[in-house]
Amino acid sequence: MTARAADRARYDRATAQLDAPVAIVDLDAFDANADDLVRRAKGKPVRVASKSVRCRALLERVLAREGFAGIMSFTLAESLWLARSGFDDVLLAYPSADRARYAELAADPKLAAAVTVMIDDPAQLDLIDAARAGGGEVVRVCLELDTSLKLLGGRVRIGARRSPLHSPAEVAEVARAVARRPGFKVVGIMAYEGHVAGVGDAVAGHPLRSRAVRLMQAAARRELAERRAAVVRAVREVVPDLEFVNGGGTGSVQHTAAEDAVTEIAAGSGLYVPRLFDNYTSFRGRPAALFALPVVRRPGVGVVTVLGGGYPASGAPGADRLPVPYLPEGLRYDPQEGAGEVQTPLLGPVADDLLIGDKVWFRHAKAGELCERFDTLHLVEGDAVTAAVPTYRGEGHTFL
Repeated sequence: MTARAADRARYDRATAQLDAPVAIVDLDAFDANADDLVRRAKGKPVRVASKSVRCRALLERVLAREGFAGIMSFTLAESLWLARSGFDDVLLAYPSADRARYAELAADPKLAAAVTVMIDDPAQLDLIDAARAGGGEVVRVCLELDTSLKLLGGRVRIGARRSPLHSPAEVAEVARAVARRPGFKVVGIMAYEGHVAGVGDAVAGHPLRSRAVRLMQAAARRELAERRAAVVRAVREVVPDLEFVNGGGTGSVQHTAAEDAVTEIAAGSGLYVPRLFDNYTSFRGRPAALFALPVVRRPGVGVVTVLGGGYPASGAPGADRLPVPYLPEGLRYDPQEGAGEVQTPLLGPVADDLLIGDKVWFRHAKAGELCERFDTLHLVEGDAVTAAVPTYRGEGHTFL
């Protein structure tokens, strides 16, 4: 029996009394992945990206482990909810225009102490001030650096279109704008190198493309390490007591941790290890988050139909954004239908071994987005479900 077949047997036994669709997290794999992130971070604390987990119980579990500290959230509403739930170090990774939540933040000493907001433009300070509604708490601010690699005098850009702040001078100027503004304090810098951390460099069947990605990423790492260090020096001239410099992501943990200027690493997807993280040479994780769909039809030889399945991930549309049939091995989508809204046909000789009611296990393309489809994660240890915990959705929250 292969390792994957053994996992399938375990998951089927663990969920034998549960009807599909059902979602699980294999805690042995989850904990092993957490250990690997800490190992690659080389002593620097790992801040957990909540959008890649979207389950309070699992955020608590990982933050209880040595080597993890703080949460990187994705909306202001989520940030305040987490702070009210007892998480005392929440970095909002994206600028917000949520005026009502800014008013809450500025009026509550506990929230203002626990939550740091993201800016990259003084106009965002204007919005926060206009939303204060009399709240006088100092708002903690993090500045985001654009990490993109610019070539040919800026005519070629590699990387996500995020912050407009690219140079040390630009970041320092915004730091000065914050320092001149009553009611705000710069406490950190964030720089997410998505073109390194979020792009696989070993795509199966594409050796030339993979080689090109590795060359691009090596150049990007060198350029960013030098520029990030210069940014930190420039900002520290304005803010000598800067608390943190955050960088990285699951795919770049060890590289980012090697930079002296970086004080903490961000990561989250590496806990669940969705399918998009299969294409990396720098690490190998264990798939921890899976969902099962039930076989409801057997239309013919070599085909079964499962209920549901159309759970695409965000990003540029493509086949790599679809969940992948994982267990049993050997199933694939019908290219004429793909993953359906209500039903999904799956092809392959192994389909003939599946019976009505059997489970087919899938891996989502991305990590936390799976939790937008399920209210509950069943936690598996060995071949048993030992707990059932709510996702954000299960607690009544869909923040985006």
